Amino acid sequence: MTPITIDDYIAAFPPDVQRILQKIRATIRQAVPDAEERISYRMPTFFLDGVVVHFGAFKRHIGLYPPVSGDARLMADVAPYAGDKGNLQFPLDQPMPYDLIDRIARARMAANVRSAASRGSGKMKESP
Repeated sequence: MTPITIDDYIAAFPPDVQRILQKIRATIRQAVPDAEERISYRMPTFFLDGVVVHFGAFKRHIGLYPPVSGDARLMADVAPYAGDKGNLQFPLDQPMPYDLIDRIARARMAANVRSAASRGSGKMKESP
């Protein structure tokens, strides 16, 4: 069944995974308080001037999408978690790096805001 809300998505998992997903959600919410919560690609998604992050639970890991780019230090810090196509995989049998998830969400939000601003700056102004 396709979840309608993030609450629906989280409720479909065992209690131990629910706790992790709730904490990830709270971490992202704190990092990007103005983001809209949605379900996209059947995963919890935070949206602000574009997708900030999608996250999802799998059998052995939590996935975080899309790939991180543009910040060399952050890219080095996420490298141990890199999966196929640049998505991140945080193993469920290891401590969840909530501080890193916070940094990723903030970096993605900043990139989205910059991108939206540059799209807006290219528009021609109307004359009075």
